Amino acid sequence: MKIMSGFSLDLGPVKEPLGFIRVLEWIFTICAFATTGGYVGSTQFTVECGSKKDDVTAHFAYPFRLPSQPYEIPHCNNSKNMTYLQGDFSSSAEFFVWVGVLGFLYCTFTIILYLGYQQVYRESNRGPTIDLIVTGIFAFLWLVCSSAWGKGLTDVKYATNPDRLITACLPEDHCVVKTYPSMGRLNISVLLGFLNLILWAGNCWFIYKETPFHKPANPPPNAEGGVSTA
Repeated sequence: MKIMSGFSLDLGPVKEPLGFIRVLEWIFTICAFATTGGYVGSTQFTVECGSKKDDVTAHFAYPFRLPSQPYEIPHCNNSKNMTYLQGDFSSSAEFFVWVGVLGFLYCTFTIILYLGYQQVYRESNRGPTIDLIVTGIFAFLWLVCSSAWGKGLTDVKYATNPDRLITACLPEDHCVVKTYPSMGRLNISVLLGFLNLILWAGNCWFIYKETPFHKPANPPPNAEGGVSTA
């Protein structure tokens, strides 16, 4: 095929802002959806009945449909209560990961285009123009999904806080918090989302410089000939 026969590896674009920022986008996009998509956490408290102590652990994981995993609370009156974490925050989490995966695929495609098919990319105005539009759309999507996931993460923290969960204990129970869920990885995912917003939005300028909107495709008619009018 013509496109395959036109492949010519050139690492030069990576040394320019256009290609270098795209590589950074590729890296940080992977980090963003990986830190969210593979998350598994738990929250724990202890029910103390005299000398007897029972640990209660509530597990949760991506995509954060919290009621899907029940946990059992033993009481001091020898009864047990099956309880569920409250809240379904899968929509914001899955949207965030979805944007990350699509961004990764687009970065992979454009990096191959920059490095192997630079002549195809620059031979017409269509390539840079489409690249600018798609990059702008992704910048907007990163803004929306990072904001939504930031709010969703706040709700997840509230729903899994053991200080709140021990309110399900009976009055005769003595419940104390044992461990709080580790949320550092999820906090980083939100920061990576907004970092991707900055990278994708900033890269729009360098792509814009490759389009005919920044510089005319042809020089003005009087620029070369020095024609003067009487």
